[in-house]
Amino acid sequence: MEKALQQVSGRSRLLLLGLSLGYFMVLLDMTVVSVALPAIHEDLGGGLIDLQWVVNAYTIVFAGCLLSMGVFADRLGAKRVYIGGLILFFAASAASAIVSTTSALIALRAVLGIGGAALLPASLTLLSHAYPVPGERAKALGIWTAVTGAAMAAGPVVGGILVDSFGWRSIFLLNVPIAAISLLLTCMQAEETPRSAQKSFDAGGQITALAAIAALSFSLMEGQDYGWDSPVILGTVGLAALCIILFVVIEAKGQAPLFPLSLFKNSTVSTGLIAGMVINVGLSGVLFAWPLYFQQSKGLSAHAAGLSLLPMMLPLAFNPILTGRIVSRIGARKPMAAGFGLGAAGTLIPAWTHSGTSYAWTFIGLLLIGCGVSLVIPSLMAAVMASVAREQTGAVSGAINASRQLGSVLGVALVGAVLNSSESLLSGMQVSFILIAILLLGGSVLTLAVFGKRR
Repeated sequence: MEKALQQVSGRSRLLLLGLSLGYFMVLLDMTVVSVALPAIHEDLGGGLIDLQWVVNAYTIVFAGCLLSMGVFADRLGAKRVYIGGLILFFAASAASAIVSTTSALIALRAVLGIGGAALLPASLTLLSHAYPVPGERAKALGIWTAVTGAAMAAGPVVGGILVDSFGWRSIFLLNVPIAAISLLLTCMQAEETPRSAQKSFDAGGQITALAAIAALSFSLMEGQDYGWDSPVILGTVGLAALCIILFVVIEAKGQAPLFPLSLFKNSTVSTGLIAGMVINVGLSGVLFAWPLYFQQSKGLSAHAAGLSLLPMMLPLAFNPILTGRIVSRIGARKPMAAGFGLGAAGTLIPAWTHSGTSYAWTFIGLLLIGCGVSLVIPSLMAAVMASVAREQTGAVSGAINASRQLGSVLGVALVGAVLNSSESLLSGMQVSFILIAILLLGGSVLTLAVFGKRR
C-alpha cells in the first residue's frame, strides 16, 4: 500500500488517505456489527427480528440514499457533502454507544446509513477531480477500492476482539477517531468541486427509490417467515413493483431527475449497474453461507470462522492496487471478465465438497473468489467513472454503489431461501453456490459482450 501511495501525486496522498479512511469506516460498519449481535441481544433484549433490523437498517437506508447523495455532491460540492456525512457518522456512532434500547439502536443505524451514503459518492467525486489523468485515477481507485477488502477482513476479527475485551458498544466508538482523522485530512487537502446549480433535489425519485428498496428488502428477508404467498409478502412485492414503475416515470418526466435515464444509453453505465449487482450477490452470498457452515457443521468458534475466511478477504485488500495498474494499461473489460470467471470457479469448488473435505480445497475456493472480486470491482468503478462527464460522476457513483448494495440484499436472500428449504446445511450451501456460479459466469459473458462497447 505504501509503495502504491508513492506512485500518486504528492499533494493528493493525504487526501487519498483521508478518503480511504472514510470508506474503510463505512464498510467496516457493515461487517463489524454481525459479531456483536449476541452481546447486543444480551444487553438490550429484543428478538431475532430486532437483531436482523440492527444489521439491515443500515444497508437499506445506505442503498436507498446513495442516488440522492450523488446528486447532492454534484449540486452542493463533493467536499461539503463528504464533510457533512463524516460529522453525521461521527455523531451517530457516538450516540449508538450509549443507547439503552434496541429500537433506538435501529434508528441510529438508519442515521448511520444516511451518513455512509453521503460519504461514498462524494469521495468518488473528490477522487475523480483530484486525479484527472485516467492512469493515475485508476491507480488511486485501486488503492481506494482495496479498502473494501481491508474493512471486510478486519470487521469480524476486530469486532470479535473489541466485543470480548470492551463490550459491544466499543465497535461504535471505533468510528469516532477514524471519522476525526478523515475529517481533518479532507478539510486540509481537498479542493471543493464545481457546483452544478441547475440540479435540484428530486424528492419524488428519492421517495420511490427508497420505498422500492425497503419493500423489496422486506419481502426477501421476511418471505420465509410470513410465507412467500402470504398477503404481507405479496403486498410488499407489489409495492416494490409499483415504486419502481413510479420511479421510472418520475425520472423520465422530471426536469432534474435523480438518475437521468439517458445514462442507460451508455453501455458502460447500464452494464456496470448489472455487473455491480451480480458481483455483490456472489460476495454477500458466500459471506453469509460460509460462516454458518464453519460454525454449525465444522464446529468452529465465531472468531475461528472469521479467520477461516481470510483467504478470500486478503486478496480484496491487496489485489485492487495491482488491478488498478492492469486497468490503466489494458482497460477494464478483460480484467472484469476474468474476475467473474475466477469467482465462478471458486464457488464451484465448495459446491462439490462434503463434510470430510480438507480445508485445503476450501482455501483454494475462497482464494479464487477473493482474486475474482478484486479484479471486478476496481475495474468496474474505474471504467464507469471514466465513461461519463465530470459533472455526472456523483449521480453515477451513487447509482453503481446502490446497485451493489441491492445485490448484497439479494445475495443473502437467495442463499437464505435455499438453505431454509434444503434438507441439510451442506446440501443447501452446495445448491446456492451452484446458482451463484451461474450468475457469475453470466456476468463474465455480459462483460465480454457489452461492457465498454459503444452503441
